[in-house]
Amino acid sequence: MAEITLFHVSDVHFGVENRAALDWFAAAVEAEKPAAVLCTGDITQRATLEQFAAAREYFAALGVPVTIEPGNHDMPYYNLWERFTDPYRRLRTLDDIVEPQLDLGKVAVVPLKTTVRIQPRFPWSDGYVCDEALADTLRRLKAVRDSHDYVIVTCHHPLIPAKVGEKNPTIGGDEAFAAIGMAGADAVLSGHVHLPFDLRRDAAGREVHVVGAGTLSTRLRGAPVSYNVLRYGADTNGGGGLTVERRDLIP
Repeated sequence: MAEITLFHVSDVHFGVENRAALDWFAAAVEAEKPAAVLCTGDITQRATLEQFAAAREYFAALGVPVTIEPGNHDMPYYNLWERFTDPYRRLRTLDDIVEPQLDLGKVAVVPLKTTVRIQPRFPWSDGYVCDEALADTLRRLKAVRDSHDYVIVTCHHPLIPAKVGEKNPTIGGDEAFAAIGMAGADAVLSGHVHLPFDLRRDAAGREVHVVGAGTLSTRLRGAPVSYNVLRYGADTNGGGGLTVERRDLIP
């Protein structure tokens, strides 16, 4: 079986983007032609029309299939009426260049939305998995599980903390992680925290690969600019597993 290579990037934050990092990433896509780019959210800083236009131009130029999950920064900050009535209207300007779900032969990639327009707490930046979003992901998992060898779920917020025992800032995250594990998800990719991680966690009795990407923006939080290269194939992890290579941009 031929190896499938995916690039996992997150938190690009057009508006406070790192142009050198964007050029570095685009050059790698051009040189290596991954099967897809998986972006786990926060493509803008303040969800302005100008920032979405810049994001659209950048991702469209990559020349490979792209999937993008909405991040908390991708909903209007200043236009509260739009945030409450149609929070993803601006993100939808990328719909014609973005794949909501990917079929990559042996691998399927399905989305899980972890953002909501309003929460029963403050701030609203942390994750919230609502029943409707989880039900949509479970439906998608059911549709692809038997026809694919490996299924990846992409979301913006980590569903569980990177460190065991920490309080989970994502409301509904523990329940969602268990549910998608039971439904057959093999891996969960996320962003948001700007700190990369590569873990394996138990989800309702199944081991799930949990991977977080860093950031390509100037908003660093103790780790360098980075993205992940994911490889799936017969020769990885003894056959059929997913390997993660973290690539750092060192100034």
